[in-house]
Amino acid sequence: MARTCPIPQHSTAPKTPAEKPTPSERPEQRDRLSQSLASPDSSQETTPSSVQKAATSPARKVEQHPLAPFLPAEASLLMLGSFPPDRKRWSMEFYYPNLQNDMWRIFGVIFFGDRDHFLRPGRKAFDRERLIDFLTERGIALCDTAQAVIRQRGNASDKFLEVVERTDLTALLAEIPRCRTIVTTGQKATETLLAITGATEPPMGGHTEFSYAGRVMRHYRMPSSSRAYPRPLEAKAEVYARMFRETGILK
Repeated sequence: MARTCPIPQHSTAPKTPAEKPTPSERPEQRDRLSQSLASPDSSQETTPSSVQKAATSPARKVEQHPLAPFLPAEASLLMLGSFPPDRKRWSMEFYYPNLQNDMWRIFGVIFFGDRDHFLRPGRKAFDRERLIDFLTERGIALCDTAQAVIRQRGNASDKFLEVVERTDLTALLAEIPRCRTIVTTGQKATETLLAITGATEPPMGGHTEFSYAGRVMRHYRMPSSSRAYPRPLEAKAEVYARMFRETGILK
């Protein structure tokens, strides 16, 4: 059974080039993932022995989240995925790094009318710095619903992703006090968030309201940006655009 894992504290969006370390340069933040802000719900706890057993078996390797949460101070919307793909699939050190994932193409279509807007010249990598600037300006925070997982099939598929530690949503929201909207970007992320909040599952493309950590929140459920989810990019962009309009992100 999954347990809740604390998030790194004071993770804010970089403001200047000197303040933009890559997640791999922040070991002290990842170290704090294993330190105690224990979940008050003991039913969510995974025993140390079970984690140790999983970690010592090659087929049951526990993988810790490699990225710190991206939390602009003025963020009003938090997007939550499931977990990053294996690093060999990354084109940058940031969320949704796989070139075969269309999240940043969806953003490009919605906000700039250009699916390639966030690609670097040569189209072999996404532009991390451009994304950081854009997301900070729009008040969009990023994290994942899991902080430790086991890849049952050794691939990036959510279908074979076992959540060992959930993200500590209470601590996460404490870092972004203006946030009143959570968006999950796929079924696994949705299921994991609902296990944390106990809220009602929204319809695809829609939202429900729930109370959490002293706030009335909206939870939007969006289609996965993975190409494994069989829907045209433009159709996914329409669903995301409607959500961004309803939340005031897109005017």
